[in-house]
Amino acid sequence: MAYWLLKSEPSAYSWDRLVADRGTNWDGVRNAQALNNMRAMKPGDRAFFYHSNEGKDIVGVAEIVRGFYADPNDKSGKLGMVDVRPVIAAVKPVTLAQMKANPELTGMALLRQSRLSVCPVTEREWQVVCEMAGLDNR
Repeated sequence: MAYWLLKSEPSAYSWDRLVADRGTNWDGVRNAQALNNMRAMKPGDRAFFYHSNEGKDIVGVAEIVRGFYADPNDKSGKLGMVDVRPVIAAVKPVTLAQMKANPELTGMALLRQSRLSVCPVTEREWQVVCEMAGLDNR
């Protein structure tokens, strides 16, 4: 299993909406590196759901339920999407400030490449953030 982080502005698509929808296709990604990260996603992988710009915190865990496939609305054939479903909300949302203050997370892609909308997360980073969020390493 691999671990990821998916960023979304709550006003565009929030954790609460993902829960209400019981899942969605994760589309709209344009950055080449973020698209490559999505291409590497496999069903069963887990992802932190991060509210960007408004809130700036990890608020839940999602699961990849369908790997990368072509975006039917993209006529260029370059863009794609994955399908995700909610797994569990964070007991305690983990703020960007808390992650920056944790020395075990200094190498985390979110902190090094803050504009990247889809980031890999190492197994150790996953464990640390789950602990901070009050989760049992889901």
